[in-house]
Amino acid sequence: MGTPRIGGYRWRILALLFAATTINYMDRSILGVLGPTLQYKVFHWSDRDFAAINIAFKSAYAIGLVTMGAVIDRIGTRAGYTLSIALWSFFGMAHALVRPAFSLLGFCIARFGLGLGESGNFPCAIKTAAEWFPRRERAFATGVFNAGANVGAIMAPLIIPLIVLPDGTHWQFAFLTTGFLSMVWIVFWLGTYRPPGSHSGVSAAEMDYIHSDSPPTSGARIPWRRILGVRETWAFSIAKVTDAAWWFYLFWGGKYLYDRFGLDIKGLALPLIIIYVVSDVGSIFGGWFSSTLIKRGWPVPKARKTALLVGAVMVLPVVLVTRVATRFDADGPFFSRIASARAAGGEPLSDGSRAALHALAGRSFGSAKEFTAAVATVLPAPDAARFESALVKSARSDSYYWIAVALIALAAAGHQVWSCNLFTVVSDIFPKAATASVIGFGGMCGALAGLVADFGLGQVLSSSGPEG
Repeated sequence: MGTPRIGGYRWRILALLFAATTINYMDRSILGVLGPTLQYKVFHWSDRDFAAINIAFKSAYAIGLVTMGAVIDRIGTRAGYTLSIALWSFFGMAHALVRPAFSLLGFCIARFGLGLGESGNFPCAIKTAAEWFPRRERAFATGVFNAGANVGAIMAPLIIPLIVLPDGTHWQFAFLTTGFLSMVWIVFWLGTYRPPGSHSGVSAAEMDYIHSDSPPTSGARIPWRRILGVRETWAFSIAKVTDAAWWFYLFWGGKYLYDRFGLDIKGLALPLIIIYVVSDVGSIFGGWFSSTLIKRGWPVPKARKTALLVGAVMVLPVVLVTRVATRFDADGPFFSRIASARAAGGEPLSDGSRAALHALAGRSFGSAKEFTAAVATVLPAPDAARFESALVKSARSDSYYWIAVALIALAAAGHQVWSCNLFTVVSDIFPKAATASVIGFGGMCGALAGLVADFGLGQVLSSSGPEG
């Protein structure tokens, strides 16, 4: 008699987890792409304001990770995921209602609600993977759906420049792009998902395979005092403090490339896409790597720790990013190039403005932010804003920003190798009934670390160089 066919319904579930994570990161990445445009051209926030908006998101995310994790362990992943994605989609679209008169408060409220809803994604996804995959496949499954984070982050810079003009016109539509996708996802989720033990689409052979290296558990709720009373919970939570680096790539990376190298909303698209494509490779590689080691006979803890070490080493070169120098020169080639400079609407730079720019002749600037601040002192405000992109490109002396992009991409990929294996360690160690709660508590620690980093960045950036 031949070996019974195992079946593959679990891969359909994984596809839904991937789609949800993609939508999740599209929503949260919009501000990372639009941030410089909104800050400098639409709402005129300071760096402290921009930090406050990010802090609002992470505060809610930290609160939500603990509460949503416990809620998901109580009501299950089917209802928990539906609640989470409905909540984050509502507040994601609510950004479009914010008006300039109360932009800071409005964005803080919208980001807070978005953070509460989005906090449910990873506790739900990790818990679902633990329910549907045997231990030896779990890291690969986590790597696959975790790759959705990077796909979502890639789609944001791909789509947004098609909708939003460089001066910020139509910015509201960027925040409405994911609402329809979320509604479609909820329909598929409710129509597809049931726990594997009560799902008519799961064969007995697949059920046996799912539980082949981790027997089914009762599903009884585990109280917080037991979860917080074990050192593994705290070890995972301390390791999640490294999320602060990921939050920087996501929310401050576009602003860094804008301020330092002058990459506007269109110029940011390709660098951000490259960063997150490489991150995707890291996520899938990290899951594949530890899963392959386990299949070759390595003990599970050794395989996970080896993959974590590889991810950590990949991150180290990012410290060289601050050594990547660039210049913006008001020299002869600059004045030759601005003769053909055009604004987004196609109008040329006036003779009077070209003459005014000669006040900067012979000067060199170490960042785009310094250069645009100097331009603003010699040009009328309308011309300084309309011709900013053209002037920055004309003054930029090199393309060294690609070195920074490569280093950030490698670090982001390393973080994803680290992240997908760290998530999987929780489902290796803890019973399925506690998985979402532990993920939520550790994620809260990571969000709080990111919050502290945001506060520090806002203070440092506001006290050094021209204010945004």
